[in-house]
Amino acid sequence: MPQITLKDVSLGYAGPPLLDGVSCSIDLGERIGLLGRNGAGKTSLLRLLAGVEQPDHGAVERAAGVRAALLPQDVPEGILGQVRSVVAAGLHPEGPGPQGAGGEGLGRESEWQEARRLDATLREMGLDGEAAFTSLSTGMKRRVLLARAIVSEPDVLLLDEPTNHLDVPSIEWLEEFFARWKRTLLFVTHDRAFLTRLARRILEIDRGKLFDWECDYPTFLVRKEAALAAEEKQNALFDKKLAQEEAWIRQGIKARRTRNEGRVRALEEMRRKRRQRRDRLGNVSLEIDEGQRSGALVLKAADAAFGYDGRAVVRGVTTTIMRGDKVGVIGANGAGKSTLLRGLLGELPPLGGSVRQGTNVQVAYFDQNREQLDPDQTAEENVGQGRTSVTVGGQTRHVIGYLQDFLFTPDEARSPIRRLSGGQRNRLLLARLFAKPANLLVLDEPTNDLDSETLELLEQQLVAYEGTVLIVSHDREFLNNVVTSTLVFEGDEL
Repeated sequence: MPQITLKDVSLGYAGPPLLDGVSCSIDLGERIGLLGRNGAGKTSLLRLLAGVEQPDHGAVERAAGVRAALLPQDVPEGILGQVRSVVAAGLHPEGPGPQGAGGEGLGRESEWQEARRLDATLREMGLDGEAAFTSLSTGMKRRVLLARAIVSEPDVLLLDEPTNHLDVPSIEWLEEFFARWKRTLLFVTHDRAFLTRLARRILEIDRGKLFDWECDYPTFLVRKEAALAAEEKQNALFDKKLAQEEAWIRQGIKARRTRNEGRVRALEEMRRKRRQRRDRLGNVSLEIDEGQRSGALVLKAADAAFGYDGRAVVRGVTTTIMRGDKVGVIGANGAGKSTLLRGLLGELPPLGGSVRQGTNVQVAYFDQNREQLDPDQTAEENVGQGRTSVTVGGQTRHVIGYLQDFLFTPDEARSPIRRLSGGQRNRLLLARLFAKPANLLVLDEPTNDLDSETLELLEQQLVAYEGTVLIVSHDREFLNNVVTSTLVFEGDEL
């Protein structure tokens, strides 16, 4: 018996509907990966399933007593207190909300039973219940919110990008945890290794429709490629037939004969279908302007230490980075990876040792927290920075046209970025980053929230890039495909 059923559900904001009359059911114990382009509606669908949002049309039905819990993509603002109290808030999810939705359950446990369950969850998640939530790294905050969702023992657990900001050991732990999870799991992720390990069914949102692929992720990739090829062939045949009929109608007198009225009506129907057809978006068009060639030496550190207020966060940094190196930076959450980047770039003076930057180094920096983006500005304003055009690869282009290469429609480009999804904001940050010449790319968690097509294209561009790259990432497949060497934290040292 299905736990949650969607019946002819539609949902939309501005522009074409995100969901257009979709139906599906989710059964007990399934592990489902939810895929789709950035902005396709994945987060909105999770919120519908959690009861946080209501459809414009249709119904979301839950079996009696079924409760759903949602781990949101971003850490909500305003969460205060100790970790234990934050997690304990998940023990009694009242009605629809970020922690839970659905039935009332079978009655509340005794305080002693609840305390035992809370302690077990904190222990299993490796959390210090006495720590202040605000003092934690983003990755640890996400782990606390996951514990808050799990402690309620939901029947259906909904995860929106669960691996974001987690280090590799934490991601591997999460994989093991959910491999043992006996309840229903539906998740959105950009992490292809995580998706391959856990998903046994794929739901895909594509142009407002929900496609159900009863297979794992590797099989989905093969079947999807074949389906797109068949769709392209079918659309080409349809368009050819439509063109022939349009040429016929322009002949005039023959089309007005009574015996041809059926053919005229058929043409009108073909026109209607063509207007309603939502063609698949192309891929992002990434082009990195490599700028001028840097010197052979890009960065050199000798026994350097970096930190804040005189206190070292990372010590013993000795490394030499040459032109063309692609270096991955790996370490646990809170180890000091972002601090290391700032120190190597000269934004933090060394507390010990020395740092030297080579000649003619042009830096472009990708900030994992998107602090370079102004949420009150439009996408166009964030990239243009007071100008209506950008120069990329020696060619001057209008900002709106440039953003179309990153799959932003003119309406989206002129809209405040607070309306954009997390993946769209990351694409916008890439657009801003690549709108200026750089021979040193410094990328701090660039893969978070990106759809698989954009992620794969970014990989290809970085592999072909002749400049130098420093990458902080916990995406194992991304690092394997791009970097040529790694800097690995061991404690507070490299």
